[in-house]
Amino acid sequence: MEFKCTAKSQLLSKLATNDQHGENSPYFDGWKAYDSDPFHPTKNPSGVIQMGLAENQLSFDLIEEWIKKNPGASICTHEGVNSFRDIAIFQDYHGLHEFRNAVAKFMEKTRGGRASFDPDRIVMAGGATGANELLMFCLADPGDGFLVPTPYYPGFDRDLRWRTGIQLLPVKCKSANNFKITKEALEEAYENALNSNIKVKGLIIANPSNPLGTTMNKSTLKDIVTFINHKKIHLVCDEIYAATVFRGPNFTGISEIIQEIECDRDLIHLVYSLSKDMGLPGFRVGIVYSYNDIVVNCGRKMSSFGLVSSQTQHLLASLLSDEEFVDKYLFESAKRLANRHDRFTKGLEEVGIKCLESNAGLFGWMDLRGLLKEATFESEMELWRVIINDVKLNVSPGSSFHCDEPGWFRVCFANMDDETVGIALGRIRMFVGKGKEEMQGTKKQRKQWKRSNLRLSFSSMMYDEKMIVSSPRIMSPQSPLVRART
Repeated sequence: MEFKCTAKSQLLSKLATNDQHGENSPYFDGWKAYDSDPFHPTKNPSGVIQMGLAENQLSFDLIEEWIKKNPGASICTHEGVNSFRDIAIFQDYHGLHEFRNAVAKFMEKTRGGRASFDPDRIVMAGGATGANELLMFCLADPGDGFLVPTPYYPGFDRDLRWRTGIQLLPVKCKSANNFKITKEALEEAYENALNSNIKVKGLIIANPSNPLGTTMNKSTLKDIVTFINHKKIHLVCDEIYAATVFRGPNFTGISEIIQEIECDRDLIHLVYSLSKDMGLPGFRVGIVYSYNDIVVNCGRKMSSFGLVSSQTQHLLASLLSDEEFVDKYLFESAKRLANRHDRFTKGLEEVGIKCLESNAGLFGWMDLRGLLKEATFESEMELWRVIINDVKLNVSPGSSFHCDEPGWFRVCFANMDDETVGIALGRIRMFVGKGKEEMQGTKKQRKQWKRSNLRLSFSSMMYDEKMIVSSPRIMSPQSPLVRART
């Protein structure tokens, strides 16, 4: 069998047989654990709760309401079928004019009207994944490097380098200053790359940050623009969470910054999407917005490999052009995200777990350093395996985000209903509470809290739908009760 597999692999390309996709990461292993045992409130109440997926499901009802009121926006309805032939025929890779106009206006609105966007510079791609890769193909050659501040989204390893062959060079950011990007860290990473004979072609940043849930201030953004301008390297700004900012400070996009300082605009490029701000990842709408004419022209040609369907463009053009709806959606979405964020983080605080202070995103950057046996990534992985296998929560360890410090975890809170949030908090409460009880019981004998004292036997848990829940803050009466046998 091994000989056959080896022989078959020799017939395939290096791309098909390498392991650079990034799938061999705890980030994706957590997804696999969920897929093999997914939580369901009645069918599988002891299953793994998916808290590793950054989806915005809190405002689906607003979009559903709009669709019902505007059946003509879809070519698959009696009211909209008259547009079927125009949409069904071949469309070139520029995209529908009305769609690009609507996206440009939406991008302007999500940035508070402080920057405008030219519809003719909008290039479509298959989600942010396709948009990021498209830009790398335009900006760099195999072997070239892009600086990336840590911690960063694990999918960048796939999106940016798997097929392009570029290298990602970490800019190490520390918890001491809340993981903010500094000029010193940028210079150090750049010099390290040069000393390793790596050609640095650019810097990519995520603003708002995934996984931190923070936004960059003007001072930091100006420093970044000054840095790339001086080095004559590209700046790619991933702004796919722009409209998930749920409290101040307001989001500042790179398009606003380059209006205030002098720079070579040919070096500035944006990645945008409707996956996070509108909660529509299944629509696969990715956008490249570049200030470089050559990149726009080349990107359009490349976009033919991953276009957004005309049917999707047609529907979204109508939805995003409805300014009354957009205003209502953005306001209500931010309000709901703030409420969910506050409920979840306050629930964690009640058991002594803190998150990095944040104002955006669909997740929290959870600090579990106090639960580690030792301040090592090995201990982080041990704790992660307990949380996945025993507590049955899919959270993502910081090491999968290339965090330089062990003990941080990203936990998503906007991809589930209120009852599931309550169940998740209940499991965390039991996990931490049990650990504290055992630690106190052995305090006189041992000062070090070993992992064995932290581990809960969640395999012996009972889920009894008939029990009445005593704390509505943790679970609703309709939810299954999580009860540990002692």
